[in-house]
Amino acid sequence: MKKYLPVVLVLFLGLFSPIIAAAQIAELDAYWAEVTRTVTEGDFEGYAALYHPDAVLVFEGQGSTMPVAQALDGWKSGFESTLNGEMTAGVVFKFSQRLNDGTTAHEKGIFRYWYTPSGGEETVQYVHFEGLLVKKDGWIMLMEYQKTMATEEEWAAMD
Repeated sequence: MKKYLPVVLVLFLGLFSPIIAAAQIAELDAYWAEVTRTVTEGDFEGYAALYHPDAVLVFEGQGSTMPVAQALDGWKSGFESTLNGEMTAGVVFKFSQRLNDGTTAHEKGIFRYWYTPSGGEETVQYVHFEGLLVKKDGWIMLMEYQKTMATEEEWAAMD
């Protein structure tokens, strides 16, 4: 029986790996859906809870890094304006690479962020990004890496 154990394990992993991977992607999709919800609804507390307390934000285009807590301080007024109906905002994500296991994930792609002040014109930004996440009572971001601006054409090509 011991000589068949490796074969049984390989078969087991081969059969269930796609199911496990799909479940992990579904959990990560739920994380990104929550990011979208919090931005759209102006739920600042919910958005902040999606980051590890010691998370880092990297801005390649600006050549800088900062604690996410500091970035959140700067973003808070936008969330409040959205919550109060002074503007609308939203974000959606497309992924070019998704690496993960049961407790860690590295997500790479482009996000499309937009906002429209009441009575104003919509502003849209496309940003190449990477996210490093860990699962601790749910997924949380350790590092958000906003790389360079993307184009609408790059966004469309990811369909």
